[in-house]
Amino acid sequence: MKIVTFGEIMLRLATPEHQRFTQVVSLNASFGGGEANVAVSLANYGLDADFVTRLPLNDIGEAAVLELRKYNVGTSNIVRGGERVGIYFLETGSVARPSKVIYDRSNSSIAEIGPGMIDWEKILDGAGWFHWTGITPAISEGAASECLTAVTTARRKGITVSCDLNYRKNLWKWGKKAGEVMPELVSACDIILGNEEDADKVFGIRPGSADVATGNVKGSDYESVCRQLMEKFPNAKKVIITLRGSINADHNTWSGILFDGTTLYEAPVYQITHIVDRVGGGDSFMGGLIYGLITYSGNDRKALEFAVAASCLKHTIHGDFNLVSVAEVEQLMKGDASGRVVR
Repeated sequence: MKIVTFGEIMLRLATPEHQRFTQVVSLNASFGGGEANVAVSLANYGLDADFVTRLPLNDIGEAAVLELRKYNVGTSNIVRGGERVGIYFLETGSVARPSKVIYDRSNSSIAEIGPGMIDWEKILDGAGWFHWTGITPAISEGAASECLTAVTTARRKGITVSCDLNYRKNLWKWGKKAGEVMPELVSACDIILGNEEDADKVFGIRPGSADVATGNVKGSDYESVCRQLMEKFPNAKKVIITLRGSINADHNTWSGILFDGTTLYEAPVYQITHIVDRVGGGDSFMGGLIYGLITYSGNDRKALEFAVAASCLKHTIHGDFNLVSVAEVEQLMKGDASGRVVR
């Protein structure tokens, strides 16, 4: 099955060794972005993943394309044009000091995307799955319009559509709020993913009680959120919530739930006590979930547990991409978290 993802890939400039922006004399450069991260995960698991975006025809744009190709992501449908690659700066926090992200993506190539630049009829021909996140329509009116064209085309073709709500308050600056744009997009989705806050920030749907600040995040508290999302978006077949309890910048609890309209599945809770890099954690969950739903078809519990385990491992890896194998994820699912040397 071919999976198509659509969004922005950015140049990531991160401070080394937990340094602050005001301390550094150099920054570590790599690439990342929500839908690109998902595509890398899927390609890494051996699936046919294609990433669609718009990048400038210059060396930085070419470097981004080559980075995706390195991980076997399909890039033939990337449109070239515009002037710049978006950038995000990352300051990695520690203990009580949170991580910080500064965006520099205004007027990026994809932000200036226009009608007719992407041939969705052709790109989605033969695809079985289309994935987008709430980051893409937040970039610009043009990106939001293109995302809507993509999801409506996919739905008309009978393609499974998934979204990660991914609310980013610092991006919604082009004139409309998330609550005005997202409902039409999400209504076309079969699979809806959000974290413990997304449904609240975008749709005003919140659980009765939960305390993310102390790590006290229980799956049962979010069943009502899943039910409310399904009532609001009746085309949805599954709603999934990632559950992160932020004890501090280095110690999080991590789990998730999946609701299929009848049954609520809860994954084991992982204690991630020495986080290397949490950026891309939600994307690694989405990549694992799509892989699990396709590979373990009919076994939603196993698909959920694969997603949680895959994203747990992502917290041990620098960069946006989750560079783990299916075997490593399945080993953790079996309960082997010893970290013993593999010889």
